Amino acid sequence: MEVLVVGASGATGRLLVADLLARGHRVRAVLRAKSSLPEALRQHPDLSLTEASLLVLSDAELMRLVAGCDAVASCLGHTLSVKGIYGAPRRLVTDATRRLCDAIRANAPQQPVKFVLMNTSGNRNRDLNERISLAQKAVIALLRLVLPPHVDNEAAAEYLRLAIGQNDPQIEWAVVRPDALVDHPEISAIEAHPSPIRSAIFNAGKISRINVAHFIADLITRDEQWQRWRGRMPVIYNDMRDQTANISQPQPARV
Repeated sequence: MEVLVVGASGATGRLLVADLLARGHRVRAVLRAKSSLPEALRQHPDLSLTEASLLVLSDAELMRLVAGCDAVASCLGHTLSVKGIYGAPRRLVTDATRRLCDAIRANAPQQPVKFVLMNTSGNRNRDLNERISLAQKAVIALLRLVLPPHVDNEAAAEYLRLAIGQNDPQIEWAVVRPDALVDHPEISAIEAHPSPIRSAIFNAGKISRINVAHFIADLITRDEQWQRWRGRMPVIYNDMRDQTANISQPQPARV
């Protein structure tokens, strides 16, 4: 299997690249700096690296990147800095999703290409009746006003849900919604749910980045997992029954 990973220099993207390679798959990775990957990973014979900002690439370059790929995974996100939150590009995730999907369609693949978008549990799946409290609605409304990345993540998921939809002959998709991200060196048990089981704002759960990467890799490579979540937006948490200890404190959720 050939997989394109964008946002491969990020904390989760690097782990996804490593997971896919460990499973024996070929990976193409787009990242701003090759040095952000460990040397051993950079030298892997099944890894092809493109050092670039994705949105700077031309349509023809994007078509070449996705040509022959069975799946595309986007781990793109805005850095948690003033420039990353309020600077350009404000629609990084949405524009990347749209342009990658356009490139897939332009290649006219014979079989549907899987598109997996890493998103956030703070984003609702509007195909489902996901109830949230008035207080959480108020906070999310405020986030839309003051944090452009939150709007970007919402719009990217909506593009897949509405513009691609459930019956596109060339693209199938899933949007992965992790809760509060933490770091842990080992893969552990997780819970995956169609909708949040706790408030992403007032009672966020934990999910380790390595578990997010492993879940995305399972989606891409395991057909039964893909058929379960295709066209859906699973919310994932570390399994609360798993007592493998000393996970670091949660980092701020991706906005």
